[in-house]
Amino acid sequence: MDKRHHWEDFPAGTVRSFGATTVTREAIVEFARQFDPQPFHLDEEAAKHSLFKGLCASGWHTAAMTMRMMCDEYLLDAASLGSPGLENIRWQKPVYPGDTLKVRMEVTEARPMASRPTVGLVRSTWTVFNQRDEAVMSMEGWAMFKRRTPAVGENPA
Repeated sequence: MDKRHHWEDFPAGTVRSFGATTVTREAIVEFARQFDPQPFHLDEEAAKHSLFKGLCASGWHTAAMTMRMMCDEYLLDAASLGSPGLENIRWQKPVYPGDTLKVRMEVTEARPMASRPTVGLVRSTWTVFNQRDEAVMSMEGWAMFKRRTPAVGENPA
């Protein structure tokens, strides 16, 4: 099946805003039970006495919800080849039950991969906001996408 989005669709300067995921208490607790069982993610009473003053999502849960919104917005319909990793992930504010998250992605750099002319690299910054437009998480990183065609003069092998 042909994918709609390729490297050429992510030039530097591209901005996309997407998502509207509302976080539930049940999802916070379920994620925490499986992956981050700290008391302020599991128990409302313990969370009241924490730095967060209430039950809140794990930062890793926030990152996972962000990944889901990215998949729904463009990755599942992209010629994505994965990512070599993220940098500068920051959890800036707690995410509480009832918060609705959205994402702003900005492409900061796009270039062909020198060693593989059929692959393009895209560097992006993602910022996740709650319903009050407060940044709750940010991260930077590279993604790899197939190119529709190698640049002129490049060997497609």
